Amino acid sequence: MIAPELAIPLALAVPLLGCIAIWLLDKSPNLREGATLITAAILLTLTISVFAAVAGGARPEFELFDVIDGLPIAFKVEPLGAMFALIASGLWAVNSVYAIGYMRGGKEQHQTRFYMSFAVAISAAVGVAFAANLFTLFIFYEVLTLSTFPLVTHKGNDDARRGGRIYLGVLMATSIGLLLPAIVWTYALTGTSDFVLGGIMADHAEAVEPIAGILLGLYAFGIGKAALMPAHPWLPNAMVAPTPVSAFLHAVAVVKAGVFSILKVAVYIFGVDFLRDTGASIPFMWIAAGSILLASAIAMHKDNLKARLAYSTVSQLSYVTLGAMLATQMGVMGGATQIAAHALGKMTLFMCAGAVYVAHHKTLVSEMRGMGRVMPFTFGAFFLGAMSIIGLPPLAGSWPKFFLMLGAADAGQLLIIIILMISSILNVIYLLSIPVQAFYMNPAEEGAKPQGAGGAGIQWGSLKEAPLLCVLPPLFTATGAFVLFFFADPLYQFLTPLIGGAG
Repeated sequence: MIAPELAIPLALAVPLLGCIAIWLLDKSPNLREGATLITAAILLTLTISVFAAVAGGARPEFELFDVIDGLPIAFKVEPLGAMFALIASGLWAVNSVYAIGYMRGGKEQHQTRFYMSFAVAISAAVGVAFAANLFTLFIFYEVLTLSTFPLVTHKGNDDARRGGRIYLGVLMATSIGLLLPAIVWTYALTGTSDFVLGGIMADHAEAVEPIAGILLGLYAFGIGKAALMPAHPWLPNAMVAPTPVSAFLHAVAVVKAGVFSILKVAVYIFGVDFLRDTGASIPFMWIAAGSILLASAIAMHKDNLKARLAYSTVSQLSYVTLGAMLATQMGVMGGATQIAAHALGKMTLFMCAGAVYVAHHKTLVSEMRGMGRVMPFTFGAFFLGAMSIIGLPPLAGSWPKFFLMLGAADAGQLLIIIILMISSILNVIYLLSIPVQAFYMNPAEEGAKPQGAGGAGIQWGSLKEAPLLCVLPPLFTATGAFVLFFFADPLYQFLTPLIGGAG
């Protein structure tokens, strides 16, 4: 087993070395894609070794250098970061397999650039996960934005360029205009940007308390990747990207980097006790609750499948922000476990959407009628992913909802519990209706005509599934969402230091 202190820099460097290998193998697609998969496997091995060390009580650290005295680019891994890095690297490996099937099946252009951008982005995501302070987090947060921009604009058409401008504009404007001032202000008030369990604000309460709400607002909206309304337009506009990018943005790296950062700031900068005692988080709790309902309402009226899933993501991300802003132990636990559960469920849904497109060139919900009869594996996986997102047992997504309700009860917020229940009902309407009509409805004349619909795929009698590399990954992640349900206690115990006071 690699020493965790060594695994940290290696986890940052390996994807970058993989990026170079992908570039050098541009003319040999099989070798190029092999380099992607080998890089993913090595990175996963490294993050597993760090995760195991953290599970054993270690808090591995690595310092690169001081930019100025007392402000280093440094890394320190705690449970939340170890979990995020493991999820990101593991699902990047799955997504890489899926991307190979999707890109080949769709005969997409510029595949070398595509895989290179993915490699740089996963390195940045790991940097965010392992960041020891706000300064380091900000650097890798920005690299993540810039490295995913070519992925969003991959198709190169007018829609892609427009989506890319909104993506880059919103994320850079919020980070530079709000997040960076919040970090500078925090450093000016406290003399540090380090993440410290229990927070750093309580030791400077006299200076911080009068402006705590304003400062928290700068973080809440400055971390635009968390997509808290109204800082969310970048997310649905990024759906012009190929589906492997959508899965990566919504489940693996970008949005998870956002809500991960929100939780880190709540727990390690402000501190849960400080937020509760000052009441600074209460307005943002209601903004998150409003985002949950409003985004769900918008999702219900979207006929484009990826657009519906995008607004679902806006809603589901707000569960994490809500957990942080409840300022209770169970609220934080609910937000943390939502990162893991949502990653598996939402990646499943996006990969299924891509599989339908590759096999049948269908993108609208109204075209899904009867499609389950020719793509039973794809829509079976979609059904399990939807069940998890809704929060129904025995799927992993049921646990975060349970913890969030406990957190709301601890905070005395009965209305929040009601909002969570309404949200689950809305999720049933706009998600579960898709596999229901796919399996139980006849194709409408203007809707799906599965037979002879064209596209790439595997024909088995009357069945026409997407290529195997587009079908196996969503089946794998859907199974993961089922299995994780039964491992809720080990995950809870692993994350207990977030709420129990241990470093």
